[in-house]
This record gives sequence, C-alpha cells and structure tokens, in this order.
Amino acid sequence: MEAFLVSTGIVALAEIGDKTQLLAFVLAARYRRPWPIILGILVATIVNHALAGVVGTWITTWLGPITLRWVLGLSFLAMAIWILIPDQLDEAQQPASRHGVFLTTLLAFFLAEMGDKTQIATVALAAQYQALFAVVAGTTLGMMIANVPAVLMGEGIARKMPVRLVHAIVAAMFALLGAATLMGAAQSIGL
Repeated sequence: MEAFLVSTGIVALAEIGDKTQLLAFVLAARYRRPWPIILGILVATIVNHALAGVVGTWITTWLGPITLRWVLGLSFLAMAIWILIPDQLDEAQQPASRHGVFLTTLLAFFLAEMGDKTQIATVALAAQYQALFAVVAGTTLGMMIANVPAVLMGEGIARKMPVRLVHAIVAAMFALLGAATLMGAAQSIGL
C-alpha cells in the first residue's frame, strides 16, 4: 500500500506544471471533447508507466542491492533538482489533428511522457519498492489526478495553482527519499 500511495502522491504533485499537463491544456482547448482526451491520457499513461515500471523492476535484478541503493538514492536527489526546472511544451510536441481526438491524445501523451520526469520517477519507484503493479497503478492515478482537472477545467485552474510551491514540495519529497535511501546504503556498508 505504501508503494501505491507514495507513487500516487509524488506523481500527482510532480505533474503540476509538467509538459504533459501543458499538453492536456492544449488538447482540451483545441478539441473541447474531454472524455476522449481523458481516455487517451489514461491509456497512454498505463502503457508508458507499465514499460517504465518493468525497466525499474528489471534494474533490481541487474544491480546488486548495495549498488542499487546508491543509484536510487542519487537518482532521487537528481529528481529533486530536476523537478525544480520548469517545463515548456515546445512546437515539436504540439498535437497533430489528422487523427481522431483519442488517437491524437494517446500518441501525443505517450511520446511526451518518454524521458519525462514522471516516467523516470516511475522507473525509480518501481526499483525502490519492487512492487510493479502498485507503483504503476499509483503513478497512473497520480497522472490522472493532475491531468483530468486540467482537461475539464482548462487554464483557469492552472492560473490559480502555486506551481513553484508544489514543485518545491515534490523536490523536498524526492530529496527525503534520496537521503533516506543513501543513509540505508551507507549503513549497509558500515559507514
């Protein structure tokens, strides 16, 4: 249950102001058909985060437990720094409209999420907790918590959201996870 709750909370907060949330705003403004957009976001997120979770789980079999702790601890600290860098949706990520709303959303979200903060967080969380289903379910729910209101309520909600404060909170959460993981790694080798 911890893996699910931590994954949900971290991704829901990390997604605020993220490029995929910006993409949700763009899609909602362009198509004004929320349900195909929401369904496209859901399917894209499940597939993307399932792949990321599998990679995270695989990493645990490839690295020894001590090395894994050091890598995860440093990864969480890197995520704490990365989350403070604001995202922007560039022209290459603007959705094309020659496909239907659902397919356009599915493809745009899947591609935008590749190498994104929340995808990398999913890899790290899956490696940390070694609970693939709980992590993927949690990160997917976190994405939906952040993006469904963006689709339904549009930019009005974005203007009222204290994005910097939310990012600072998420960065602190990642820093705490990183510090705790590194302290565990140090204890395991007698430091």
